[in-house]
Amino acid sequence: MRIVVLAGGVGAARFLLGVRRLDAEVTAIVNTADDLTLHGLRICPDLDSVMYTLGGGADAERGWGRAEESWTVSRELAAHDAEAPWFSLGDKDIATHLMRTRMLDAGYGLSDVTAALCRRWEPGVRLLPMSDDRVETHVVADFDDGQRAVHFQEWWVRHRAEPEARRFVFTGAADAKPGPGVLEAIGSADAVLIAPSNPVVSVAPILAVPGIREALREGPAPVVGVSPIIGGAVVRGMADRCLSTLDVEVSAAGVGGLYGARSEEGVLDGWLIDEGDSAEIPGVTVRSRPLWMTDPEATEAMAREALDIAEVAA
Repeated sequence: MRIVVLAGGVGAARFLLGVRRLDAEVTAIVNTADDLTLHGLRICPDLDSVMYTLGGGADAERGWGRAEESWTVSRELAAHDAEAPWFSLGDKDIATHLMRTRMLDAGYGLSDVTAALCRRWEPGVRLLPMSDDRVETHVVADFDDGQRAVHFQEWWVRHRAEPEARRFVFTGAADAKPGPGVLEAIGSADAVLIAPSNPVVSVAPILAVPGIREALREGPAPVVGVSPIIGGAVVRGMADRCLSTLDVEVSAAGVGGLYGARSEEGVLDGWLIDEGDSAEIPGVTVRSRPLWMTDPEATEAMAREALDIAEVAA
């Protein structure tokens, strides 16, 4: 069986720990619109979160970066007043960014670089960047000095999403092409799952790359999403701030409606929600079960339920 997962960062990484336990060939198409350049290094937060988590090297307590990290380089940069204190880089993490940047500068595509990094980490699934082209999420928000656009990471990490966002812009997406292997993976999949990631800034950028949404809508594989909402609240992060910008209700029904039914110009055939939530989306098979990803076994059960919905919807 071939499974494709549309993936953001930490939530998707944990979901993939369960999907990986299935008897299937798993491909994760990962958001790259969070990527940024800092200190001359190209940083890919979502790709790295998935790679480190599946490779056993993530810091489980922080939820991002490397385990048993040190911060010598960041302290030295701070001594030179050269650090961006809102986005600190650990020493081990910097090694990843150094290798990525060196390969990109040598002319390799991000997909080739990701494959090279994965040879070290052996994540157990195939990781594909959504695009090798540069796409970045920018946020137009209200700051004390007026309305202006900043990189999503600056709004999210530095400002803790406090300046009111007016809109999200996926800069470069309109001219981007799907990464090598992305359309082929969708076209040959038996099921496509949308991980419980932020629907606005993790999944929407993937769908914004021309050709990907069309491949999901026109492909033979049923598409089943897993709700990132439990009990009417986001599980982690500040996705509620993103949803409110789009006037989308912070609920399983709201997010499911945002993705929409494939029969109604959306992408969903199925929608898996938490047992405490409810949602009715015309044209979409909705089912509920516990969605807390307490361990890989519980997450595997979630994935199996999603696949069962896919089988019914096929």
